[in-house]
Amino acid sequence: MDTIAVLIPCYNESQTIAKVVRDISAALPEAVVYVYDNNSTDGTGDLARAAGAIVRQEYKQGKGNVIRRMLREVDARCYLMLDGDDTYPASAAPEMARLVLEQGADMVVGDRLSSTYFQENKRPFHNFGNSLVRSSINCLFHSEIKDIMTGYRAFSYQFVKTFPVLSAGFEIETEMSIHAVDKKMYVENVVVDYRDRPEGSTSKLNTYSDGIRVLMTILRLFRLYRPFRFFGLLALVLTLISLVLFIPILVTYFHTGLVPRFPTLIVSGFTMLAALVSLFSGLLLDNLRQKDCRDFEFKLQQVHNQYMRCEDKR
Repeated sequence: MDTIAVLIPCYNESQTIAKVVRDISAALPEAVVYVYDNNSTDGTGDLARAAGAIVRQEYKQGKGNVIRRMLREVDARCYLMLDGDDTYPASAAPEMARLVLEQGADMVVGDRLSSTYFQENKRPFHNFGNSLVRSSINCLFHSEIKDIMTGYRAFSYQFVKTFPVLSAGFEIETEMSIHAVDKKMYVENVVVDYRDRPEGSTSKLNTYSDGIRVLMTILRLFRLYRPFRFFGLLALVLTLISLVLFIPILVTYFHTGLVPRFPTLIVSGFTMLAALVSLFSGLLLDNLRQKDCRDFEFKLQQVHNQYMRCEDKR
């Protein structure tokens, strides 16, 4: 088991990968640097290997797929993950690793948004999207994570071995953040300076399509992790629609003794029925989620015992 494993997912980062490997190796000389090449066509893997990294391949395209393989294959007391585009400073790495190794943090977030991100990033819709995602998750999940979409993070062994990677693409960072909040893991934020990509280096993140996928991921995870709130809100909306349709019919009935709009009355009744189904679905799924939380705590204890056995062998 490595003490610190640096994980760098890469796709066509030949301009920057060698510098990133050298910088992080200088900042954390005790770390083992792993570069996972995701079908690069520009020699990224060869350059990383020449710079001193252990290079492995992930042939299934997508950042989430790369991270799934990295977390499954590497064992370490502390994992440090960063992108290969040289936008994150290696100087923050020792503090992030210290919070995991000495302070027991489960996830440390490299917070770009509290420093230079909005000045350095030249894509205004990315700025807006990051702010929107952060506000949405902190509101829906009552969290205080400062940067949801950052690719600069440190993790504990327990987090890595209990985190189910479901996303295939760039929405993986959102999934990590929500998982940590939902499972009541210890999260720290470290402010890091952000610098935009060097000239000639292009982002693989599509502002619109990937942005929509991230927002859909938030909605999906809100439904999965907060089912009673999700279906309760849906039941409330359906109830209001049903009442809006029903009240005029009821008023007309009191005045005339007649029900002139039977189709509207039928729609109102079915809408109220859907609201009740949604409410009870939320209650049932919330009970299942509570069981899942109990099972997770048991699994976390198993992973901790496995970690301690590995420590005893060191």
